[in-house]
Amino acid sequence: MKLSVVIPIYNEEETLRLILERVRATPYEKEIILVDDCSQDGTRAILKELESDEDLKVFYHAKNKGKGAALRTGFAEATGDVVLIQDADLEYDPGEYPLLLEPIERGLADVVYGSRFKGARMSRVHLYWHQLANTFLTLVSNMMTNLNLTDMETCYKVFKREVLEGISLESNRFGFEPEITAKIARKRLNGKRVRIYEVPISYYGRDYADGKKIGWRDGVAALWHICRFNIFA
Repeated sequence: MKLSVVIPIYNEEETLRLILERVRATPYEKEIILVDDCSQDGTRAILKELESDEDLKVFYHAKNKGKGAALRTGFAEATGDVVLIQDADLEYDPGEYPLLLEPIERGLADVVYGSRFKGARMSRVHLYWHQLANTFLTLVSNMMTNLNLTDMETCYKVFKREVLEGISLESNRFGFEPEITAKIARKRLNGKRVRIYEVPISYYGRDYADGKKIGWRDGVAALWHICRFNIFA
């Protein structure tokens, strides 16, 4: 099984080398797809140093478009059997790839979400209102999709590549999360519903002072995207 790790990047000069080191240490045949969304710090200089590495595919956006746009670019270049989303910060631990991939490797799942709220793993005590917003958005999304996810907004989403084939993604920013959830909830493989699993993951949340980017406006937009992609799609 070949793994495509898609990493959207925006202003992550402090963490980029370390996250790459951790991704590379995972015991899988893999390609690492880096999409820089027009970073304004020293990120691009680091990527220019690394772009000739054989295990990397590096792409640059000419202007900042958002996480969803970066993921579209990365997905289009993925050649692995399984596609995994990895943020470029250190909030999510690549050492937990075995947990995320186990349901797929065992033939149980077509999609796996890593849940920060399912329990049984280590998580930072952090940002109550942020978690409450995530819980609310997940609840509304579940009501629309008839899924029972605990963490729709998680970064860690893993897909068999055939699940992504034929799905047209539109959201440029964090609307990607409710959009992809709505679309995989309707997806059929060989006439059957896509099998979605959740596994508990650790979470090392950042403060806004450390570079956290999602804000309350993105939460309001996510609510609109939930309605847009479930009711009006």
